[in-house]
Amino acid sequence: MDFSVTSTRLPGDVALITVSGEIDVYTSPALRERLTDAVHDGARRLIVDLSQVDFLDSTALGALVGGLKRMRAADGDLVLVCTAERLIKIFRITGLTEVFPILPDVPSARAWRA
Repeated sequence: MDFSVTSTRLPGDVALITVSGEIDVYTSPALRERLTDAVHDGARRLIVDLSQVDFLDSTALGALVGGLKRMRAADGDLVLVCTAERLIKIFRITGLTEVFPILPDVPSARAWRA
């Protein structure tokens, strides 16, 4: 599957970043750039939709953690949307389920702490 990452501004100060394909050493810089751009554009809540992601590696985790740090520095939040057990297992093994809210769909993510 080809990699793609798009961002959409939602009502309020929410940005939705939708990712599909594989996030690895080659594609994670594009994700990192989108996350950084959203913070610079004034988003205070980022929703990263991983529901169409097939694979992610440690560079993807690094990009997400970096995005979370930038959001927290701007008094914001970063929420993940993911239902794929194989990906959730990676977050669980690395302890990142304690760091990221992981919700089943975008409406749930929008409602989280709204």
